[in-house]
Amino acid sequence: MKYPLTFSCFLIFIATFGQAKIDSLVKIGVKYHDEGRYDDAIRTYNEALLIDKNSPLVNYELSFTYFMKNDCEKSIEHADYAIQNGDEYLSMPAVITKGSCLDNLGKTEESIALFKNAIEKYKPNHLIYYNLGLDYYKISDYANAEDAFLKAIDLKDSHASSHLLLGYTMEKKQKKVQSLLPLFFFLILEPDTDRSKVAYEVLMKQFVGNVEKDKNKPNQINININSSSLGSEFSSAELMLSMMVATKSAKEIKGTADESFFVENTATFFKMLGEMKKENNEGVWWAYYIPLFDKIARSEHHETFINYISQSSNSNAKTWLEENNDKLNRFAEWFQNQY
Repeated sequence: MKYPLTFSCFLIFIATFGQAKIDSLVKIGVKYHDEGRYDDAIRTYNEALLIDKNSPLVNYELSFTYFMKNDCEKSIEHADYAIQNGDEYLSMPAVITKGSCLDNLGKTEESIALFKNAIEKYKPNHLIYYNLGLDYYKISDYANAEDAFLKAIDLKDSHASSHLLLGYTMEKKQKKVQSLLPLFFFLILEPDTDRSKVAYEVLMKQFVGNVEKDKNKPNQINININSSSLGSEFSSAELMLSMMVATKSAKEIKGTADESFFVENTATFFKMLGEMKKENNEGVWWAYYIPLFDKIARSEHHETFINYISQSSNSNAKTWLEENNDKLNRFAEWFQNQY
């Protein structure tokens, strides 16, 4: 015997069919978006909105595509739909998109308020903290930027951008050692991109920046220590680093520069930091960066490490890696066991 389809079952069928159609259109729209065909993606998403204008998924995808088109007003409009109607899975990326748009529109303080509200409302998320830190960095609030990037790293230590911006933030704060450590780590995660070239340049500037030859006395080396670093937990490390660089500069004056300076002196620098660590030392510097780099410096892989993080800007390093692929593979395997 056949039973008639009840009205409630009919509604369920219609809803299920509608969602399947939306999912299909979103899949097509995402493909267009990934190909850079933003207008086609928007047209496809708008077809999906005819089925359900409040769909959090469709509105988020529209918001993201409008963001990529630099149409921040439209992006914010659809982000608000996703934030209001979506679960946390969709609301969080919509918040990030909206916050980025607000910042692009010159409304950085509103963007900061949005991210701070999201931190209170949702479970901790590294991207929210990263974008909050980025906002603070742009308005030169480096203390709050540092705090946000540290929290992002604590939540996801493989997020390369958080290490990079932490390094830049500490450079702005004139904290040499605390700038070097995240920049070294960023170059492990992302060794050969356009960002890597800039990061490597900043790292090298930080590594040798306190030492210069006297213009009036060619055989004299001057060491400049920033007053803000005096008395800090890393002041002795910064002084030691400057002394090492000064020794290298003196060798250059005498014509006896050591080609392996960077390899040798980074190893000495990392080991020195490792020896400075005490049981009561806290924070990402002592608990995360320094133990790792100390291990690298005391391992057989330090030379490989230096060539690996230098490859974006040093052709000799790239050649070395090509000629020592077995060492690179051993370093990668060792690092995975440490990290």
